[in-house]
Amino acid sequence: MPLDQATVHRITKRAVAEIVSEAEFVRLLQEGKPLRLKMGFDPSRPDLTLGHVVGLRKLRQLQELGHQLILIVGDWTAQIGDPSGQSATRPMLTAEEVRQNAQTYLRQFFHIVDKERTQVVWQSEWFGKFTLADVIRLTSRFTVAQFLQREDFRKRFEANRPIAITELLYPLLQAYDSVAIRADVEFGGTDQKFNLLVGRELQAMMGQRQQQCFLVPLLVGTDGAVKMSKSLGNYIAMEEPPEDQYGKVMSLPDSAILTYFELVTDVPDEEIVEMARALEHGTINPMTLKKQLAVEVVALLNSQEAAREAQAHFERVIQQKVLPEDVPTYKLPPGEVPRLSRLLVDAGLAPSISEARRLITQRAVEVDGTPVTSDEAPRSFAGGEVIRVGKRRFVRVVR
Repeated sequence: MPLDQATVHRITKRAVAEIVSEAEFVRLLQEGKPLRLKMGFDPSRPDLTLGHVVGLRKLRQLQELGHQLILIVGDWTAQIGDPSGQSATRPMLTAEEVRQNAQTYLRQFFHIVDKERTQVVWQSEWFGKFTLADVIRLTSRFTVAQFLQREDFRKRFEANRPIAITELLYPLLQAYDSVAIRADVEFGGTDQKFNLLVGRELQAMMGQRQQQCFLVPLLVGTDGAVKMSKSLGNYIAMEEPPEDQYGKVMSLPDSAILTYFELVTDVPDEEIVEMARALEHGTINPMTLKKQLAVEVVALLNSQEAAREAQAHFERVIQQKVLPEDVPTYKLPPGEVPRLSRLLVDAGLAPSISEARRLITQRAVEVDGTPVTSDEAPRSFAGGEVIRVGKRRFVRVVR
């Protein structure tokens, strides 16, 4: 039975940057035959963010229409590293690091996608059998000039910055994944467009039907300026505490509200249009929309109950400035009290001494409600004092 236009629009327009080719993709959808949806991931880091959710939600929508997700664990490409628009290569990982990260990734993936409609495969299933002759045959199908059309390679080449030969292999290996599983549709962010198109071209060279390339937008980070990234610190992690997720959504600039509603919620398009109109005319407080968005995000990543609790926590601790009920404690070491920056690191309130000093300088550290601007003070804790870093991190000092 053909899909109705509302469903086709939801699949192909909402939270979609580009589909190559959209007409062919829609034709395949309307045929009603189960499609093989390819999603590959390199377990280069163990955590997923809300930015990954954009594509995963789209996959879930198609799974609910009866299509099959083939999830490829890039255990070979992760050991090569793909710059993905960055100015430097990613470090190569060991096989053990890849396996450990992959297990964490898979657990988080299934927060969103349907595990029962997902087949997990590892690249080593086919690349483990590759010989040097296979690699040479694969590389012979493309030229260096073709690969220099990829923007990040071209920029680095023009700037005389190094490009490792292994990096040029990355798009080829990702493309061969599509051949190995006979993908009908491959999903990725807009920064992966070149790689997806190489897969489409390689399939045609090897006598297969070309995959459709489904590109989703890159979600802007909590700074509202650049792509969400753990390395930039502007991320919302899928498995961080719900109250932290809620608080980070509340920290979004107003300019990002509508984008988040569109990309990571099921709020109807008509309601988002009304929100835009209300914001433009100043008839709604952006804080009201952020609270609604924060509840949607926390519920998506956790549950409705977790979302309600996170909202109550935010209103009590952030807005009313009431201390949380479960403030963790930090036991001071015997002897002289260390500098505040050292204490913040030891108590888990800052990742490094330099970051702790930056927080102190920016008046982001309070002791019993009083901002502290010197690394020297206070150095005489009696016990019971509460240190607060930013809006959501607390610790009570005990002796």
